[in-house]
Amino acid sequence: METRAPIPLAVLVGIQTPDILDVAHEASLEELGRLVKTLGYEVVGRVSQKRESTGAALLLGSGKLAELAALTGGTGVVGSMAPPPKSKARQRFEGASETVDTVRPDPDATRKPEFVIVDHELSPSQIRNLERATGAEVLDRTGVIVEIFHRHANTREARLQVEMARLKYVAPRMRESSAGGGRQQGPGAGESTLDLDRRKIRDRISELKDQLEAVQRDGDQRRSARRDQLRVALVGYTNAGKSSLMRVLTGSQVLVEDKLFATLDTTVRILQPETRPRVLVSDTVGFIKQLPHDLVASFRSTLAEALEASLLLFVVDASDPTYEAQLEVSRSVLREIGADVVPSRLVLNKLDLVDAAGRAALMDKHPDAILLSAHAPEDVSALRDTIVAFFEAAMVEDVLVLPYAKQGLIGEVYESARVLSEEHNETGRVLKVRGLPGAITRLRRTLAAR
Repeated sequence: METRAPIPLAVLVGIQTPDILDVAHEASLEELGRLVKTLGYEVVGRVSQKRESTGAALLLGSGKLAELAALTGGTGVVGSMAPPPKSKARQRFEGASETVDTVRPDPDATRKPEFVIVDHELSPSQIRNLERATGAEVLDRTGVIVEIFHRHANTREARLQVEMARLKYVAPRMRESSAGGGRQQGPGAGESTLDLDRRKIRDRISELKDQLEAVQRDGDQRRSARRDQLRVALVGYTNAGKSSLMRVLTGSQVLVEDKLFATLDTTVRILQPETRPRVLVSDTVGFIKQLPHDLVASFRSTLAEALEASLLLFVVDASDPTYEAQLEVSRSVLREIGADVVPSRLVLNKLDLVDAAGRAALMDKHPDAILLSAHAPEDVSALRDTIVAFFEAAMVEDVLVLPYAKQGLIGEVYESARVLSEEHNETGRVLKVRGLPGAITRLRRTLAAR
């Protein structure tokens, strides 16, 4: 009979520096716990300490380190300076198992956590020291996010982007295995095994860049074909409810899960009930604080939907006490890719989880925001009307003449603009249309060229 592997157990570690408020520190650890849950691990403990910085070699003070080691079954001291047999980074590079098998002589004994998850980005030496002291595998916040992205990437573009970011994260954290520290013979002679493996990573990253450029060229062509269409992009912090809104706005079966980064690939659907011309709605990858820079850079093309949209809807979980910090994270990421020039509206979602006093405070603080619950049909209908009104304000009316010899283009006209009236004369159909200036200009060029 096949038995399922036990769920890996993890302990969270957080450092609260003087510039971090208690509520922000607590929210960050809660978020880390949800990230760890998304990985499929179970959080069984937390260790937190106030310190001046996160730069100490062991991160924690001796007392807190001993407390952590007691949870994991470690010694609490760094011990021998000899490196562990093989680092987690090396396992990933060599394609080894994503999790570490733990030998337990007594299956009935109380299990110790196999992972220590730290709510900060750690240096390779900090990871090494903590692993020696705790006897557990150590992952920092960046490593957890990279791993989640790796597991959730579905499209070819996303997989290429994530692999590249993952290799950039892994390379500086690789260590020699106990049996692999010698020098190479033949080609590359004089290089250690570690040097050779890092060179292989650099070569692989270069190869990934070439493949990604080819995929992105195809994506640019697809986006170019939609350049005159009405497009709105849902952007915001992960788990703010973007996918739920996408689902009710478009009637699509977009994945909705109570997990961080449940949506990783950009999804594009048509606003329902359908308008003429049609409005395309994009659901983009969620943002998160301390999002690794390489992931922001590598997902620039994924976020191109936001760059090329006519309207951005910043979706925020209004019930979260740290929603303003989350909103700033979203805006800073979009500033980084140049999307801050796109017109936007603030959408305060999950209003059903906010009491009357909280709603009044939100309205007072954000008088221009759209307050709604994705579960309230009347709120969703009002949001749809707001989206349509935004595009209506930018539309113009014009008259197009479609010659009888070019009647095959009538579908393109109806696709690109709203036909208000239609008459016939000796030259063809005379169409009074309403649409975006760019779309009407393109239709004129098309009718004149064919």
